[in-house]
Amino acid sequence: MGLFNRGTVVPVLRLSGAIGMAAPLRPGLSIASLAGPIEKAFSMSKAQSVAVVINSPGGSPVQSSLLFRRMRQLADEKGKKIYVFCEDVAASGGYYLAIAGDEIYADASSIVGSIGVISASFGLDRAIEKLGITRRVYTAGTNKGALDPFQPEKPEEIERLKAIQRNVHDVFIGVVKDRRLGRLKGPDSELFSGAFWSAMEALELGLIDGISDVRTKMRELHGENVRLRVVPMERGWFAGRFRKLPSVFGGLGSEGQGLAFADDLVSAVEIRALWSRFGL
Repeated sequence: MGLFNRGTVVPVLRLSGAIGMAAPLRPGLSIASLAGPIEKAFSMSKAQSVAVVINSPGGSPVQSSLLFRRMRQLADEKGKKIYVFCEDVAASGGYYLAIAGDEIYADASSIVGSIGVISASFGLDRAIEKLGITRRVYTAGTNKGALDPFQPEKPEEIERLKAIQRNVHDVFIGVVKDRRLGRLKGPDSELFSGAFWSAMEALELGLIDGISDVRTKMRELHGENVRLRVVPMERGWFAGRFRKLPSVFGGLGSEGQGLAFADDLVSAVEIRALWSRFGL
C-alpha cells in the first residue's frame, strides 16, 4: 500500500542571486539561464502548486520583468498556483519576482520591499583633474556621452535619467498594484518610496500574505506526505564562467585574461553592494 501513498510531488524553483548580474561562484538570474528550469517546474508534476523560493536583492528591471512574465504565463497556461517563499531578502527586483506568486510568504526575519529604482555611479572628474589627466570624448549624437563619470554632471542629463527612472518605477508600481489588488494596506507614498521592511511589517502593509516556510505551507495544502522536488538548474554556467579565471585556466591570452578578471571583479563588487544595502 505504501506505493500508492507516496504523497503529492510539488516542484520547488529556487531563485537565488542578483538579477541580470553574475560573478564567479555566484550566478545571476536571467531569462536566458532560467527559461528551462521555469518550464520544467510547471511541467514536472500533476500537482496544482508550484513553490518558488526567492533570495534576491534585486538587479535588472528588464530581467525581473521577463522572469515574472514567464512564470505568470506558464501558471495561467497550465492552471497552476504559484506559492512564493522569501528567504533572507526579496527586495526591489527580488520583490518583482515575488509578486508572480498567487500567495507570498516569508520568514519572520526576511527583508521585503524596496519598490523603487536606483542608479549609482561615481564622479571622477575632479580626481583626474588633480592627476593632470584630460578626458577626451568624441561622439556622433549630442547625448551619446551623457552621464560620463569622468566629466562634470549636467542638469539636463540628470533630469533625463530621472525621467527614465520614473517611467520604470511607474511600471513596477502598476504590476504590484495589479498583483496585490485588494491586499495593499499602506499609502502609495510609503509603499512605493523604495523603503524595505521586515516580514512582519510587510505583512501589515499587505506586501505578503503570511509568515511561513515552503515545507510547512506545502504540508498544510497537500498533507504530511507531500514531497518537495527541487528543480535542477541548467549546467554549464559554472564551467563557462570559471574558465575565465586566468589563475586556473589558460588559453585567453594575457590581455583577454586581464579583461575577464577585471570584468568579474567589477561584477562581484556591484553584487556585493546590492546585498550589503540590506545588511547581508
